[in-house]
Amino acid sequence: MSSITSSLLLLLLLLAAASLTHVIAADPDMLQDLCVADLNSAVRVNGFPCKPATNVSASDFFFSGLARPGATNTTMGSVVTRANVEQIPGLNTLGISMTRVDYAPGGLNPPHVHPRASEIVFVLAGEIEVGFVTTANRLVGRTIGAGEVFVFPRGLVHWQRNVGSTPAAAVAAFNSQLPGSLGVAAALFASEPAVADEVLERAFQIGAREVRRIRRRLAPH
Repeated sequence: MSSITSSLLLLLLLLAAASLTHVIAADPDMLQDLCVADLNSAVRVNGFPCKPATNVSASDFFFSGLARPGATNTTMGSVVTRANVEQIPGLNTLGISMTRVDYAPGGLNPPHVHPRASEIVFVLAGEIEVGFVTTANRLVGRTIGAGEVFVFPRGLVHWQRNVGSTPAAAVAAFNSQLPGSLGVAAALFASEPAVADEVLERAFQIGAREVRRIRRRLAPH
């Protein structure tokens, strides 16, 4: 094989790797001006099918739900208000979305992962502790205040906690129209059907009584 042919082959491999990295990093690129999600369609693809362009309106691209604080009288003392493709059909194929998180004093957005997106969080008010854990089991975290930002890499367990004495609020942006959110505790102790008790007992080094107690506390109300 000539050196020119080898160089061309290497270039093609590098381009393929770069393209694959892009696809893995975020939602795929859009192929048209817009594809407003038809949320009522029975068809399900990797995303949502487009509704007819003649049925598109400004309301498909508008959402006011992040303007108001959410009620934080929850078990965790926090509430998440989502602004993804399910609330804003016009986000379909655009690869972006947002959330708002409100925290009571001491409120926790418990450990969870976003399987399809990285996240950047911006504090609107208050002071929150943020952290994530790497695959090397290393904790990366700090406390951030109003006007400051912090980034959570895709797929890593992370959380936020209000460490101030007043309510706090933050907004987060994602590089996916539907990043998904999987709560660690709920996924393991409140799944349907249930994860076997023996698995949880051994994984967490606890007894059957503790497993039952945690299941009761995390069961949907």
